[in-house]
Amino acid sequence: MTSKPYESLDLDARPQRRTFTAQFKSRILAEYDTAPDAAARGAVLRRERLYGSHILDWRKARDAGATAGLTDRRQAAARAAEKAENAELARLRRENARLQVELSKTRTALSIMGKAHALLELLSESAEPTQQRRSGR
Repeated sequence: MTSKPYESLDLDARPQRRTFTAQFKSRILAEYDTAPDAAARGAVLRRERLYGSHILDWRKARDAGATAGLTDRRQAAARAAEKAENAELARLRRENARLQVELSKTRTALSIMGKAHALLELLSESAEPTQQRRSGR
């Protein structure tokens, strides 16, 4: 079994949805519309790995609103900004979780240091009277 160049080797990888620019859609529509017969139109679709439904949708969009209809709604500026916000939010949440763990470790270390300091004070207070007795003799 040979692998095709566009197939991913990682079986768990999520497939990427193809997106088409308005210029690409316009070029394909023009080429498809000028094709002399059904065989030539089919060849255009096979070469570009497209379906007839792509052509139908792109024609409807073109007829409805010129090139504005050919732009991908999923890739609109608002959606891209939302995607960037979501990525930033996810990054900040990961950073917040990391900092919470670090803060917890720091608080534990400070607590241990405080207890060690208190213990050393107790030991030094209990050692002082014995030292005074020895020096007082």
